[in-house]
Amino acid sequence: MKIGMILDAPFPPDPRVENEAVSLVKAGHDVFLFCLKYGNEKASEVINGVQVKRYTSNQLEYKLSALAYTVPFYSILMKKKIHQFIKETNIDALHIHDIRIAAAVFNANTAFNLPVVLDLHDNMPEVMKLYPHLQKFPGKYIIAPSKWKKKEKEFIEKADKVISVSPEFLENLVERIPSVKDKLVLVPNTIRESFYKDFKVDKTIIDRYKDNFVLLYLGDTHIRRGLQTAIEAVSSLKDIIPNIKLVIVGRNTTDVVLKQQVADLKLEQFVDFEGWQNVSLFQSYILSSAICISPLHRNLQHDVAYANKIFQYMSLAKPLLVSDATAQRRVVENNNTGLVHKDRDVEDFSDKIITLYNDEALRNELGQNGKQFIENEFSWEQTSKKLIHLYNNLLS
Repeated sequence: MKIGMILDAPFPPDPRVENEAVSLVKAGHDVFLFCLKYGNEKASEVINGVQVKRYTSNQLEYKLSALAYTVPFYSILMKKKIHQFIKETNIDALHIHDIRIAAAVFNANTAFNLPVVLDLHDNMPEVMKLYPHLQKFPGKYIIAPSKWKKKEKEFIEKADKVISVSPEFLENLVERIPSVKDKLVLVPNTIRESFYKDFKVDKTIIDRYKDNFVLLYLGDTHIRRGLQTAIEAVSSLKDIIPNIKLVIVGRNTTDVVLKQQVADLKLEQFVDFEGWQNVSLFQSYILSSAICISPLHRNLQHDVAYANKIFQYMSLAKPLLVSDATAQRRVVENNNTGLVHKDRDVEDFSDKIITLYNDEALRNELGQNGKQFIENEFSWEQTSKKLIHLYNNLLS
């Protein structure tokens, strides 16, 4: 089958899009990827077997994308590009990555009537509520997450199949729209075997932290990710664990808040802000750690979506400490791969760290449980089988 994936962003990088596309290519399908370019990138190239087609965009279109369901300009502009893409590639099916560009795809598809798979990476209407620019003028008044929620429902009902990233997300969709139950397919974000089997260790990172008891956080550092809880906990934990070090690998525009908190608590020697690092260094940071954390704030997005970092942590046999956001709590508790703390509860976070610090055997047991879970059940090679089955049977 010739599959046309639609992504309203540059490519690469996008790990989920690449994982899905490459797996489908390996399963014998032809995958054409519609994406955008803002510079002089090649208009067409093949990446890992995926036939990438880039369409020129600009900053005005990018800004209009935030208003996709306030005014129709973005969808009108994208519809023309997508119509051209479908004609040029002669595809058999469309695969939409998230809902921002979905209206444009459905509108373009009226001339072709191709089967459509809608891939919901996130609970987008709920994520939008957390964006800083939607908390203030003018975004607060011109971008309505409620409109996006209505549109999401409309697109789910129109699509032939809908992919979701967690069982909790599926449960949420069935509760909201019972009629779509039979079209839902679970394809979670998981890691490829190569992440934990084929990597090089950076000795400088290992040596830097060899004398520390490292609490590691990987990924986006937005306030909603919960790092303020971890930072505040370190202020008391340092008196019990003198060599403790909170290592934060990632960044966000809200880092200024976290860094000010560290300064106010005089914790500069106990917290390292590493900024964003190349993914090839993630394994070395994980191996240098004692405990890996994901202290997410609970909200409607975090309760139904996994942070991919927890699977990276598990794959290298590290014990986890995660907040009680529903999706990650369930996967950690069901597989006994770590401990769970109450969302934004500094005392509970600290108590769980102390429990793990005092019990090396428990840390090792939880870490090994996580490693076995990833190897036996939750690598991309395992979880992508449902995606392949979907496309092998889509036209029939």
